[in-house]
Amino acid sequence: MDELDLLKKDWNKDDNNYPKLTYNEIYKMILKKSSSIVKWIFIISLLEFALWTSISFLLKDTESMKRYEQFDGNAFFTPLIIIGYIILAFFFYLFFRNYKRISTTDNAKILMENILKTRKTVKQYVAFNLIYLVISTFVVIYIEFDQDELVIAQIEKAAANGEVFKFYATFIMVVVLFLAAAIGILLLFYWLVYGILLKRLNRNYKELKKLEV
Repeated sequence: MDELDLLKKDWNKDDNNYPKLTYNEIYKMILKKSSSIVKWIFIISLLEFALWTSISFLLKDTESMKRYEQFDGNAFFTPLIIIGYIILAFFFYLFFRNYKRISTTDNAKILMENILKTRKTVKQYVAFNLIYLVISTFVVIYIEFDQDELVIAQIEKAAANGEVFKFYATFIMVVVLFLAAAIGILLLFYWLVYGILLKRLNRNYKELKKLEV
C-alpha cells in the first residue's frame, strides 16, 4: 500500500483528525509516483539489455556457437543485429523521453496522456522483443538447413528412407515447442517486471481521472 492509499484509509477512519489534501497536493503525489515508475521502466530496460548481452558473450565460447560461427551467416545476421540495436536504442530513448516528460508535467490531462503513451511504448517494446526472437530463430534455422552438413545429411537420409515428411514434421514440432517455451518465459518475465509497473501506472491514471471529474 503506497502513501496515497494510506492517506485515503486514514481519511475514512476519522475526517476530523486528518487534513484534506488539495487538488495540487494529490496531483503532485501522483506525479511523483508516476515519474518514479517510468524511471524504473527505463532503468530495467537497460539492465535487461545488459543481461542479454552478457549471456550472449558467455554462450559465445560454447561448442554449438563455435560450430555455428563456421557458417557463412553474416549476410543475414549482421543486418539483423544492426537493426535490432537501432530499434532497441530507439526504445531506450522513448523510455527516457517519457520519464522526462512525466517528471516535468504540470497538467493532469497531459500527465494522463503521457501515462498512456508510456504504457503503449512498453507494450510495443515487449512485442518487438518477441517478434525479434521469432525472426532470429527462423534465420538460424534457414542457415542450418542451407549450410550445416549434419542437418543436410539427416535430410538426405530421411529422403532416402522415404521419411522426409516425418523429419520435417518432427523438426517443426520441436521448433514450435522451443518458441512457445521461450515466448512463455519471456512473457512471464515481462509480466513480473513491466506488468507490475504498468499496473501501478494504470492506478495512477485512474486516480487522475477521478481528479478531473
